[in-house]
Amino acid sequence: MLGVTSNRAAWGYLGILLALAHILLQPSVATARTPVFALRETCPPSFKLSAEGVCSLRSRYQFYTSNQNRGVGGTRTGLPPHRDGFTPGQIDLGRYLFFDPLLSADGTKSCAACHQPERGFSDGLPRSEGIQGQTAPRAAPTLWNVTFLRSLFWDARANTLEEQAQASLFSPLEMGNSPAGLLRALRENAWYPRLFRQAFPRHRGEQLSLPQVYTSLAAFQSSLISLNSRYDRYAHGYHAALTEPEIEGLNVFRSFVARCAECHTPPLFTNQQVAVIGAPEPEGLPLDIGVEQTWQAEQVKAGFKVPTLRNIALTAPYMHSGSFDNLGEVLEFYNGGRGHALPAGVELQLHWHIVSPRLSEDELARLADFLQTLTDESLKPQVPEHLPSGLSKPREQQRHLQAE
Repeated sequence: MLGVTSNRAAWGYLGILLALAHILLQPSVATARTPVFALRETCPPSFKLSAEGVCSLRSRYQFYTSNQNRGVGGTRTGLPPHRDGFTPGQIDLGRYLFFDPLLSADGTKSCAACHQPERGFSDGLPRSEGIQGQTAPRAAPTLWNVTFLRSLFWDARANTLEEQAQASLFSPLEMGNSPAGLLRALRENAWYPRLFRQAFPRHRGEQLSLPQVYTSLAAFQSSLISLNSRYDRYAHGYHAALTEPEIEGLNVFRSFVARCAECHTPPLFTNQQVAVIGAPEPEGLPLDIGVEQTWQAEQVKAGFKVPTLRNIALTAPYMHSGSFDNLGEVLEFYNGGRGHALPAGVELQLHWHIVSPRLSEDELARLADFLQTLTDESLKPQVPEHLPSGLSKPREQQRHLQAE
């Protein structure tokens, strides 16, 4: 009887010990809720991981032999060369950096503050806002398909995504940081040094560097691909993807009268050239000389890069300074005739495609219908729910974001 009692006591003590161990081994509430950051090892959608460990773009347009650089092209025109060769980790690190306000001087502005995914990677403002309420001179252009672009910014002053990143990071009107300040913020962060070591394993014994920051941002932006709109499905042979009015609009778009496709050339819907079109400036602002300053060439005074029309329905207001609130106003401007919006006394060498098409109201409406078919957000990246810096996403970043 005594043996039975002793066994019961022993089992009782064992149960208590197991219960205590279970409690002690459980992570605390704070630990369970603390995010842990690790970079993805898989490529974004539409990219394939190569044997070399880098992500390569896959698109049906790559099967077409005709190249956009050889002329206006048809619906099955191939893509121009693009940036490639980034690893999954570099792309994912760039994603965190892109959304993190830590990159700005005062921790209030991220790249995504002016390039919001839900607004076509623009910001819905006539002219973007930088730190401390600073106003940028121009609207934020979309970042969709920037991997294909030969030059960047409205005035074509950057030739690579790395140059573009530096210009925005260190502009006092945008993110207002300095190279030393940016490095200090990232190196002193609890997470970023180890994430950079993961993304750049060949440099594990070194401190994270500015070129690695620029490479990561370029890697992420190169993954922003928008080539799967209803128009694209039509172009690839599924003609039911567009309605009859939209097809009529495409025909007007490509017509010799309207000539839209000569500058907004498929499949990117830009010819990547500079054009002087005589768009008006907002009231009270002086004439923006645009590419003249970049190229030091008076013949391109008030010239700007031809923007892509991809996701154009999401990126209002339009033009370099947000002069037009909607697509209807843009189409009326082009239909108004050569130089009709220029202020008195201003003479520009307007692009020869800018004529007086005299399109009817019905043709303008069909054009607007067609432009709606260029919307494609199927590869919109996931916005990090938490950031390595621990900072909150600014209010303008939080609206309608697609959280992980």
